[in-house]
Amino acid sequence: MTAGEDPVGVMEVVPGRAAESGPLLVVDDLVKEFPIRKGLLRRQVGVVSAVAGVSFAIDQGETVGQVGESGCGTSTTGRSILRLLEPTSGSVRFDGVEIVGAAGPALRALRRRAQMVFQDPFASLNPRMTVQAIISDPMKVHGLWKDGGADRVRELLELVGLKAEHVNRYPHEFSGGQRQRIGVARALATNPDLIVLDEPVSALDVSIQAGVVNLLDELQDELGIAYLFVAHDLSVVRHVSERVAVMYLGKIVEYGPVESVYEDPQHPYTRALMSAVPVPDPRIERTRKRIVLEGDVPTPSDPPSGCRFRTRCWLATDRCATEEPPRRAAGTDPLHETACFFPGDRSKDPA
Repeated sequence: MTAGEDPVGVMEVVPGRAAESGPLLVVDDLVKEFPIRKGLLRRQVGVVSAVAGVSFAIDQGETVGQVGESGCGTSTTGRSILRLLEPTSGSVRFDGVEIVGAAGPALRALRRRAQMVFQDPFASLNPRMTVQAIISDPMKVHGLWKDGGADRVRELLELVGLKAEHVNRYPHEFSGGQRQRIGVARALATNPDLIVLDEPVSALDVSIQAGVVNLLDELQDELGIAYLFVAHDLSVVRHVSERVAVMYLGKIVEYGPVESVYEDPQHPYTRALMSAVPVPDPRIERTRKRIVLEGDVPTPSDPPSGCRFRTRCWLATDRCATEEPPRRAAGTDPLHETACFFPGDRSKDPA
């Protein structure tokens, strides 16, 4: 977008599916900081660096997974992309349109085409609203509620595996898995091109997780929706994703095709995460090596200089303390990138 160009007019010319070739979403050097305030006058004394220069892209109909420890910035990244949190700096281009700084009708147009499914289905649904009111609300906000709106709600319920006659029930009358399906139906109500899934199965029983994951796969195949899938369960991310971004303390330390990252992890942090994934074969599980990280994750209000992982890394040198490693190609796949000065070095991996 050039200086002085009207963002509203630009957004209005792309009302449907992605019209141009290339990525649907491009995130470039995204930063989100939260101020730390103290004292009677609430003066700012520092910042919490939740997201620090994140860059990646999502194609139409693709799933990109984001993994990492709790507090690494994955959920904040998803919320910043949708402008539920205001980015501190950086660029987010949706279907070729810059959305950082967009407002009014331009922002509303974005939110019609990009939706979110939240982590906790018990907290994300209004207990005073019926299922019909919950699903129809975004349709009314975006001018999609017409004479056939009620039929559309029933259609969405059936699409996510629920019965159409449940429209007049309240959230407390459903199980956790059913509530998450209602959340998915609400996200689908505006016919989005992109859905950010913020740990959509972490609050559900293991027996229910598979049903929700399979539902998301089926919807993507049928509707061509792109997903940003945030999760801590590495096995689920591998199952649903084409590409994966591994985050540590607000930065992407490894990014690439999911099979390349899982089969040949280049960053020591990624290797530590992968070593914690259980193996179904008990004979292999008993004999395989696990990498146990020492120490705690540093505070994002005072991150380490240079490489943020260096305080827990067994490969760290003086260079890691003074220089931040750039993200560059590593391994055998040219699309596989890692931010490490010693990619793939397993010579000193803990036994």
